[in-house]
Amino acid sequence: MARVSVTYCTQCNWLLRAAWVSQELLQTFGTELDEVALVPGTGGIFRVHVGDTLVWDRTADGSAADVVEIKRRVRDLAVPGFVLGHADRARKPH
Repeated sequence: MARVSVTYCTQCNWLLRAAWVSQELLQTFGTELDEVALVPGTGGIFRVHVGDTLVWDRTADGSAADVVEIKRRVRDLAVPGFVLGHADRARKPH
């Protein structure tokens, strides 16, 4: 099982967005995750980590939260093989 952290910018008022992403992860994965933590930051930061591995970064990924893609990336690292249902069906081929 894994610890997920959502680091958000307090200056940008992204607490609600970070809480929403955290809620979505907890609702989706339930007891498959050890913990989902909210971590306040500054400077426009919005990042999601699984353990020490960065899975989402607002600067690199282009938005503060694409929750479906975040779920996919968390699943791939923390709960491989977990079926995301509609989120898996909606995935566009690369």
